[in-house]
Amino acid sequence: MHLLNLSFGQFLAVFSIASAFVLALYLLDRSRHRHVVSTLRFWVSAGEPATAARRRRIRQPWSLLLQLASIALLLLAIAQLRLGRVVSAPRDHVLILDTSAWMAARTPAGTLMDAARKLAGAYIRAVPSGDRIMLLRADALATPATAFESDRADLAAAIAASQPGATALNLEQALAFARQVQAQNRRRAGEVVFIGPDKVAASDAATPRPFNFRFLRVPDAVENCGLRRVGVRRSAADSSIWEIYASVRNYGTAPHMVTLALTFGPSPEGPGSFPVGSRQLKLAPGAERESTFQFRSSAAGFLRARILPRDAFPADDNVTLQLPPQAVLRVTVYSAQPELLRPVLDSSPRVAATYRAPSEYSIRDPAALVILDRFRPPVPPRADSIWIDPPTDGSPVPVDQRVSGALLTRWVADNPLGAGLRAKGFRLDSASVFEAAPDDLKIAEVEEGPVIVARPGNPKIVVLGFHPALSPMRYELATPLLFANLLRWMAPRVFRRWELTAGTAGTIRTPLDSGVAPEDVRVMREDGTAVPFTVRGQSLEFFSGTPGVVRVLAGGRESVHSLNLPELWDSRWPPPAGTRRGMPAFSASLAQAADLWQWLALAGGAGLLAEWLLFGRERRRAARIVRSAVPMRKAS
Repeated sequence: MHLLNLSFGQFLAVFSIASAFVLALYLLDRSRHRHVVSTLRFWVSAGEPATAARRRRIRQPWSLLLQLASIALLLLAIAQLRLGRVVSAPRDHVLILDTSAWMAARTPAGTLMDAARKLAGAYIRAVPSGDRIMLLRADALATPATAFESDRADLAAAIAASQPGATALNLEQALAFARQVQAQNRRRAGEVVFIGPDKVAASDAATPRPFNFRFLRVPDAVENCGLRRVGVRRSAADSSIWEIYASVRNYGTAPHMVTLALTFGPSPEGPGSFPVGSRQLKLAPGAERESTFQFRSSAAGFLRARILPRDAFPADDNVTLQLPPQAVLRVTVYSAQPELLRPVLDSSPRVAATYRAPSEYSIRDPAALVILDRFRPPVPPRADSIWIDPPTDGSPVPVDQRVSGALLTRWVADNPLGAGLRAKGFRLDSASVFEAAPDDLKIAEVEEGPVIVARPGNPKIVVLGFHPALSPMRYELATPLLFANLLRWMAPRVFRRWELTAGTAGTIRTPLDSGVAPEDVRVMREDGTAVPFTVRGQSLEFFSGTPGVVRVLAGGRESVHSLNLPELWDSRWPPPAGTRRGMPAFSASLAQAADLWQWLALAGGAGLLAEWLLFGRERRRAARIVRSAVPMRKAS
């Protein structure tokens, strides 16, 4: 027998105060006494009120005892008297449930997630009913599924709704969160329980054990070989060739022979696909192998990588990447001497050039870029255009003067159009010097002013005050590099370097080209929403906790990260010495003690009612007699 809400000393103190107050009411009597006399002749009316006198004895002791007993019963109901053993104060436990991607692995008895749910349900049933439990789902992030909850039905529903995620387990973060919420809670801290296998990310290999830590291990004797990463990019030597890199790992404890097969086709499901490559890989336990492939294609399609045979964890056995088509910049050249421009335009497979005479000029030309060689069209083109040595009265950028024998003194390298251009010191036989506007980009200058100017806008315009192939510059490497810069500035998407990667969700790291400023980097999801990122040196890092496609635009490179592979564990977690294991055997729970407060409250109320019925009438009758009697005193 014990009190839940009050200690025994507190109960005695409250009962003593209440008993003293009731006893004082019984001893203090201000009522007048009734006297029966034979005549009122010798009595006169009192001129002053009678003085109060204290009783020396209690006239109704049974009434007092009944009231004290009723008060005691009510106080016992408030203190919540229970029959049973005295148990410890209620505690708050944190239940960490592993919801990493590895929990989707299958065993003969079901998935690892099914086994973890059963252990979690058994644990909440073993905990005393007065204790509260917080359910914490843990993968790369620790996410509370409930607050500290005593309702076992709500906890069971949260456990049943837990599903494997897409990232590996960060147990260190989950334990730190559990310690923090227990430290901030005012109630007594209970256990921190982790339910899951001993598979964690590499950074968790030496996770410290918190106070009152219990580990309920989920057996995971699963053999699995899976894709870790698949990367695709255009060859630097031939842009029509795709270079493929694939990495496969054996997560099991036995060696395995697997086949890595690649196909390419118009649909992700496989119909119409043709094989790209196939390779057999022998993987030792815990080993990782890398393979490279090449195939030529300018068309768009879906590249699918598969591992055969399938195993108990099929989520990492195949992945599909959508490859874009080989982009082509369509250029129309209006020139009387097209042979001067063929070497710099026909050398790139990304440029499809059409050469026409100036007399064939048309405003309806469908080309994305128009090059006008030393002539003025009757109507300026609507598309982007490059004007080579235009007539003085027909230049889109006003000509300040014509110079002869001018020395090329400087390339402006603070913009992409002048990047890599170093050749100078040669003289131009004849050149136009332009009056550049404040927003124009100067590319090359002589002493008198700029001779190559770019004007941003829609459409974009570049004006050259001389013909590179008719000047000493034709012998310089700067000529093809200048045209490469101009074409890349005109159509950046066509000449952008593409890299596609099939990887895992979580923390992604990708290298940056030298010279790329953080303000020139954009990271976005497929729907266009921005993704926070960090630049450390020449490396970019961002985090994605869910599968999807993330694009990284940095300078002239676009990286597409298809985060559809599950992130699996990197190492086993050794539980520290002294870690509690197995299902706990708590002391008798509060539910096993008989709760009497309802009956005590009824008994206390019944006692007060009985006292009022038995003794209240006499007090009311005496009060009426006192009110009707005339105050009298004996004559002297």
